[in-house]
Amino acid sequence: MSRTALRICPLCEATCGLTLTVEGTRVTGARGDRDDVFSRGFICPKGASFGAVDADPDRLRTPLVRRDGELREATWEEAFDAVAAGLRPVVERYGPNSVGVVLGNPNVHTMAGALYPPLLLAGLGTRSVFTASTVDQMPKHVSSGLLFGDANLIPVPDLDRTDHLLLIGANPLESNGSLCTAPDFPGKLKALKARGGTLTVIDPRRTRTAKLADRHIAIRPGTDALLLAAMAHVLFAEDLADLGELAPHVQGLTELREAVAEFTPEAVAAACDVDAAETRALARELAAAPTAAVYGRIGSCTVPHGTLASWLVDVLNILTGNLDRPGGALFPQAATDRTPRPAGPGHGFALGRWHSRVSEHPEAKGELPLSALAEEIDTATPHGEPVRALIAVAANPVLSAPDGDRLDKALDSLDFMVSVDPYLNETSRHAHVVLPPPPPSQSAHHDFAFNTLAVRNQVRYTRPAVPLEPGRMPETEILARLTLAATGMHGADPAAVDTLVIDQTLGKAVKEAHSPVHGRDPRELAGLLSGVSGPERRLDLMLRLGPYGDGFGRHPDGLSLEKVLAHPHGIDLGPLQKRLPQPLKTTSGQVELLPRPIADDLPRLRRALRELPDGLVLVGRRHLRSNNSWMHNVPALTGGTNRCTVHIHPEDAERLGVRDGAPVRVKGAGGEVTAPAEVTDSVRRGVVSLPHGWGHDRPGTRMSHAAADPGVNVNQLLDGSLLDPLSGNAVLNGVPIEVTAVAP
Repeated sequence: MSRTALRICPLCEATCGLTLTVEGTRVTGARGDRDDVFSRGFICPKGASFGAVDADPDRLRTPLVRRDGELREATWEEAFDAVAAGLRPVVERYGPNSVGVVLGNPNVHTMAGALYPPLLLAGLGTRSVFTASTVDQMPKHVSSGLLFGDANLIPVPDLDRTDHLLLIGANPLESNGSLCTAPDFPGKLKALKARGGTLTVIDPRRTRTAKLADRHIAIRPGTDALLLAAMAHVLFAEDLADLGELAPHVQGLTELREAVAEFTPEAVAAACDVDAAETRALARELAAAPTAAVYGRIGSCTVPHGTLASWLVDVLNILTGNLDRPGGALFPQAATDRTPRPAGPGHGFALGRWHSRVSEHPEAKGELPLSALAEEIDTATPHGEPVRALIAVAANPVLSAPDGDRLDKALDSLDFMVSVDPYLNETSRHAHVVLPPPPPSQSAHHDFAFNTLAVRNQVRYTRPAVPLEPGRMPETEILARLTLAATGMHGADPAAVDTLVIDQTLGKAVKEAHSPVHGRDPRELAGLLSGVSGPERRLDLMLRLGPYGDGFGRHPDGLSLEKVLAHPHGIDLGPLQKRLPQPLKTTSGQVELLPRPIADDLPRLRRALRELPDGLVLVGRRHLRSNNSWMHNVPALTGGTNRCTVHIHPEDAERLGVRDGAPVRVKGAGGEVTAPAEVTDSVRRGVVSLPHGWGHDRPGTRMSHAAADPGVNVNQLLDGSLLDPLSGNAVLNGVPIEVTAVAP
């Protein structure tokens, strides 16, 4: 007999509500939850395939431990014994930095991934931390940190109320949005146009989003910052800059005017391949709109000037008075955010507090570039120990980082590696221990990270749709036990990890004057928490202390876990609101328009005015039915348009003798790959496009469907040397490559 269960979709950043059909313990169907307060029934192909993702027969069901060179099934006790025995000797002999930690994209899609890795990192004390952020979004974190004093304070476009939306390097009709959590992003763009608004898209490809636009600018890849700087120049030169109510909260306007003076539309035209008149029109339209928002994403982050481009996105929002304004770009307020503190100066944001051992890359947001992981393992220097052990949590850097071949070899040289992953994939196949989390239907879900980026404030929580399968371990317990094993407390009760966090959090809260529990007894407060598990009690704690919380009885109408559970479709907390200056944490307490690291990087941008490419360049591609490498093992999410092909413009194809469907060889600084050509005018001349996340052809994996149609690893074209210097983000777009037809 079938039943239904609610679940928040964990398969992309849109976080849509699902209604699952369950037969016994098996999910047999998924549709959009029409009563969900946020997504209102919207669903994409990934969400519709929830059951297939959940029931993938290649998912690991028991831990694997390497014995006599082979990974073999083991008990949980044996697995964690092996973790402790493998990690602790490395830490004790070589120090904490000899243990690297890699956190992959799926961490932000689970409760466990949000709650426990910070504890693991703090307990280990390692500075060898690498995440997917430095092949994706780190430039936005860095620019936000420098502008606002908080690397996680990222403004998002007010999609439901804006009159003018400018997208650069973003394709939300196929990605569903990123660093902007918005169910039914396509519907919101269509609604914008229906109410008479304007959509402008800047992208070297004529994407599905670009086809919907009123204006599409096919910019030369990698020149986003130049175009945005020229738009800022026009706003100053034509007296169109008007900060409005923002003015008292902003400093550095005069210095900014001087900094962009050289970037005239005429000066950037050749580099961007955008006519000066077009650039002026973009700036004038932005300034003239009643409300407007500029939004940039991965295409403008993964370029040589990614941090400058991310900074300039917000500079344009500020100069037009659209930051922190309804219809512009606002700062969401998540239900689990910390208790808002009074406005005033903060500690600010610093870069380069330490550096990588080999290439001396500066740290950003506590992380080193993922591109540097291989050299941190395989290269000896007089400065500290190499990474000798690795903890990979939901990470597949052999495919997601540049030069996977080198990293593949480096992982084989480690003294010890543990991987938390449901699959034996291109990276986890190197592990000495693999700890597989259960499928998503067997896990509770709350979006800690994505609610801080949501286009509407709301709160939702769903408990597991089906019971935990016998022999499985909750991901929360896996990560708690991993933390204990890695930090010398192997064998302790994993529940003690949550108890410690609760006690420490309440101990601090009762001492803070602005806290709703100031002066109260933390032990009494801990006894008031509800929830059937440690993670639920921690969620209850965060909700009750948060900006909408009940303050442990101080605000009876406020949020608690019990109240959220009583609203299974979520609680709507209203549209985004003006928040400045309260969330600013700069040392001045103001938005700092021209921070010193930005000013110091502008000469490099000026040099780019004269650096025109003379050959083909590479850009990536996203498909609606894919999220990086971790969905290619699901038949329903591959095939159709989701294929690993080389998009090339007809004129370039004719010049190079490339035929549609025929194999072509693409060569870059890091290597070469061969894939079928797809001749299309959806890419501009001089640009070729390959999608990310493919290359499932390495031996020793257990992903049968992905291996049957492996594609090629686009990141193998990169040698890891090209980085945005401020953020350490890998340069993945605008990279010079060569294309040749493969002789039949």
